Amino acid sequence: MSLVLEYIPTARRVATENKSAGWFCLRTQPKHEHFAAAHLRKMDQVEVFLPRIRFKRSTRQALVWVTEALFPGYLFARFDWDLRLRQVQCARGVRDIVHFGENWPVISESTIHELRETVGTTELHTLSQEFSPGDAVHCVDGSLRGLRAIVSRVMPGRKRVEVLMELLGRKTGIELTVGSLIKESDARTELFRR
Repeated sequence: MSLVLEYIPTARRVATENKSAGWFCLRTQPKHEHFAAAHLRKMDQVEVFLPRIRFKRSTRQALVWVTEALFPGYLFARFDWDLRLRQVQCARGVRDIVHFGENWPVISESTIHELRETVGTTELHTLSQEFSPGDAVHCVDGSLRGLRAIVSRVMPGRKRVEVLMELLGRKTGIELTVGSLIKESDARTELFRR
């Protein structure tokens, strides 16, 4: 996916369908994307898009479901640049609107549409923990916690997988429950691999 931006000098109006409204990228305070989105949604003539992902992450105690912004520290808002700029900039949780000097990039409607299709209408995409042979995984439960392995076989009926793990200097096949494993890859990259 490529992000298409259009630069807009401050002296010129935003060039979109209704001549003054467009999608802008807003920088938020750390870990406050959802607060900023909630405040912006209360404003008239401001449309907000905050794509989020939900996935399992290993903690010290167990494997837990985590919900994070797809783009940490950023969200998208469509508003009339001439009328709502100051109101949006001063909204709670918003640090600033992304701009480069006097240039204010507008995100194309097609880019937002493509993101919405990828994430879904609820703005929340849940990443499944489906394993396939060759996946690199971490053990997050039991006596093998913290060890890395490679999935060699998936047994969906029993909700188990067989992994190859190096133990005592040789590769050994071990059957583990699906709940005791987590993929090594970054959750955000999983969303765009399709």
